[in-house]
Amino acid sequence: MDHTLRLPWGRETLTLHLPENWSLLGEMTPQPLPAVADVTAETARALEKPYGMSRLAELVGAAARIALVIDDDSRPTPVARLLPAVIAEIERGGAGLERVTLIAALGVHRPMTDAEIARRVGEQVAPRLKIATHNPDDPAGLAELGTTSRGTPVQISRVVAEADLVISIGCIEPHIIASFGGGYKNLVPGVAGRATIAHNHALNCQPATFNSVGQPIDRNPVRLDLEEAAAMIRPPVFVVNAVLNSALDVVRVVAGHPVAAHREGAQVSAAIYGVRIPKLADVVITSSHPMDQDLRQGVKALANTIRAVRRGGVLLTLVRAEEGVGVFGLANRRLPLGRGTLRTLAPVLLALLPRLKLKNMGEEDRFFLYFALQAMRHATLLLYAPTIPPEVRANLPFVQFVDSVEEGIALARGKFPGRAEVLAFPHGGSTYPILPE
Repeated sequence: MDHTLRLPWGRETLTLHLPENWSLLGEMTPQPLPAVADVTAETARALEKPYGMSRLAELVGAAARIALVIDDDSRPTPVARLLPAVIAEIERGGAGLERVTLIAALGVHRPMTDAEIARRVGEQVAPRLKIATHNPDDPAGLAELGTTSRGTPVQISRVVAEADLVISIGCIEPHIIASFGGGYKNLVPGVAGRATIAHNHALNCQPATFNSVGQPIDRNPVRLDLEEAAAMIRPPVFVVNAVLNSALDVVRVVAGHPVAAHREGAQVSAAIYGVRIPKLADVVITSSHPMDQDLRQGVKALANTIRAVRRGGVLLTLVRAEEGVGVFGLANRRLPLGRGTLRTLAPVLLALLPRLKLKNMGEEDRFFLYFALQAMRHATLLLYAPTIPPEVRANLPFVQFVDSVEEGIALARGKFPGRAEVLAFPHGGSTYPILPE
């Protein structure tokens, strides 16, 4: 058999050579759904028949202030190709872009530059829009809307909360915390305050839900909570969500109510990215594609695929991280414990973590710390991420960084010197395993 793997690596390809006595169970790739012929036409089709809401043009008429929320460059949404049909629908409703304020759903990510915004929405469109920047730490820019039934304080950008209509453009893809992205998620956490994001994310710090990628939404506290929080926003929210294939081409656009449209799109996304594995593997090799922007996004490949490796196995994650670390609080502060001590103390820390006061650590990092402790208990975590500097590597004792793919293979072979069964996930940034029954 061929013992060579070729995995996407940004715009390049990484080649891996597996040991002769390893058995490759399969390359777990997404379903190759074909791209739509015309993204603008597909978006217009979705806008003509929205799920659970009136047509956008009908909502626009009475809206003096329209907030247009787009996701940022951490998501592969082709906003500039979706936007023409949305603008046409706004104009059909009798409004011009002078009523529209654009705001990027940054959450706690870095602000977008003017050039990035222009590239994302289109060079011709950007100058016609008022642009606001979301800051999750600016009380003056946040509206207090109440508290969810799960105790999340709801702080939302005033640009959004005080609009007459909110239009949200994003994509639906598997998500480690929220089951799937898209829908209301562009608003919470996208344009929410840090306290909202922190409490919402921490809801999945429990054994049953810490790894929720692709899992049923009706059993996901974080997804249900963020939808309850976002529904507190006064103006109507109309979403336009794309579903992409692994080549990042649009295969479907859904539009309308943030829950009804989202559920329809999530079914399509699940059919593409949920891959049924034959059995748990000794070794799983996964690549960050298409989440190649930074470390924060790239480690989704680890989170998405860890359920495919048997307990005590090895997970080798290849992270492109073209922009380096990104906004990733857990990577920017040193823990006072080494890998061995952390693994030993993990059961105690996991029990205490939901209630611990974490000095000098953002509350949103609580979930990432919880997940990391659970993951390191499950398997040996090897990470190839050559753009990450040594000082940051030292802050992440949960994983063992390797300086080459060959080193990662050698370390895995040291744990399995005889035969080993291997699964590969070339698009681990978006693909997740469906376990055998």
